[in-house]
Amino acid sequence: MIDHAHDLESVRGATERLLTAAAAMDNAAVTKSSRLPGWSRGHVLAHLSRNADALVNVLRGRAMYPSAEARDADIERDAPRPLDVQLADLRASAARFDEEGAVPADWSRTVELRNGVTDSASRVPFRRWAEVELHHVDLGIGYELEDLSEEFTQREINFLTQRFRGRPDVPALLVEEDDGRRIPTGGDGDPELVVTGRQADLLGWLAGRRDGSALTVHGGTLPSLPPL
Repeated sequence: MIDHAHDLESVRGATERLLTAAAAMDNAAVTKSSRLPGWSRGHVLAHLSRNADALVNVLRGRAMYPSAEARDADIERDAPRPLDVQLADLRASAARFDEEGAVPADWSRTVELRNGVTDSASRVPFRRWAEVELHHVDLGIGYELEDLSEEFTQREINFLTQRFRGRPDVPALLVEEDDGRRIPTGGDGDPELVVTGRQADLLGWLAGRRDGSALTVHGGTLPSLPPL
């Protein structure tokens, strides 16, 4: 069972960590490149603010974004803002998401996200938690995949392997963690590949944050994963 209240609390903690770390930057640092191709750190911060508002829309039964073009335009508009404005927006938008999460609701209901993707409302807080944690890493300001909690790392590995399961563009494979746990993912059929490594490196590969060079592959070569 997904504990949405626990995940909302985890979102609050992750947001405070990010805000505290980002406050150590200056305006010049915000304009520097993030670890995401084509995005500055300002783009990452702007995306996090607009994503919080978008997930409020999801919980209220509205479209997550008016359109893909509007989503991208909002991020481009907000990316150049100075640090104090970015942080104030991020804190305010996070508070709006937290307030929406406190509204009594049927958390078992199905909600719609981007591109027609549907999910249980109860998983929306975890999706926000993942946004905050992974984009904190993307800022490139000293927070790494290795700093993520074991709980979050395992749950995100589980989430991503489930997301790639049944995909014809990913070969059937087993993800083997350093504790021996094996999780099937990829297309249908018997897995011929086994990809092994540390949890942080496996998460980095599955989430498109690392190239997988630290992983070991048995039965073939490491496949390229489609973008998330």
